[in-house]
This record gives sequence, C-alpha cells and structure tokens, in this order.
Amino acid sequence: MAEQRFRSEPLEAALAAQDVAAVAFALRHDIVIVPKLVTGRPKDQQVRVFGREGTDKRILLLFSSVDAYTAMVPDEKVRQVMVYDAARLEEFIAAHLDVLEQVFFDIAGPNTMQAEPADLLAALRA
Repeated sequence: MAEQRFRSEPLEAALAAQDVAAVAFALRHDIVIVPKLVTGRPKDQQVRVFGREGTDKRILLLFSSVDAYTAMVPDEKVRQVMVYDAARLEEFIAAHLDVLEQVFFDIAGPNTMQAEPADLLAALRA
C-alpha cells in the first residue's frame, strides 16, 4: 500500500491511453509526483522546474510515479519528489502561470503528454 502513495495508477492509465480527459480526471482525483528542488535544507519544499537557455520561462515536469521520474534522471544520485494532490498542483500553477511555458507528463516516456499551463489550470478547476 505504501508504494501507491508514490504512484498514480489512474494517471499512468490515462497517459497510456493518451486520453486528455482521463489525465484531467486523474489529476483532480488522485496524486501526481512533482520533482523537488534539492537544496540541502530538509524543510524546503520547492518545486524543481526546468528551463531553456536564453529564456526566463520554465517547464513543469509531472510524473505518474517515482519510477517515471527516475527514468528521466537515472544518473542523479539524489532524487527527491513531493506528492501533490489537485489543490496543491492548482495552487502552484496559478502562482507561477506567468513563468510556466509548458507542462510535460512522464517526459522520459513511454507515454509522454504535454499541456499548456493555462489549460491544465482550467482542467484542475473544472
């Protein structure tokens, strides 16, 4: 049972089906794995976002499981994640909507999907 807290089977299934509505439903009713910025301070709860050179825009990467995150960063010795529910994800996206340019799910595959941050925020609020 403990492992389920680090995996969203509904999100995995929605991504495998490439079903946008099912992804939105899974995000509203289950959990998502969010990379945590490793700062060396245990109480820090900062989301790790990614950027492209030459821009101040950021990309939010979300994962259906810890394993999916590990597949993206297999060589990193320290991998930390946070488990978000819909309310926490909505709060984060709303607070950072002006700097987020894209959201990717399970970017290392095999069932990657992407969303516009504003569309994802609307889906979370539906």
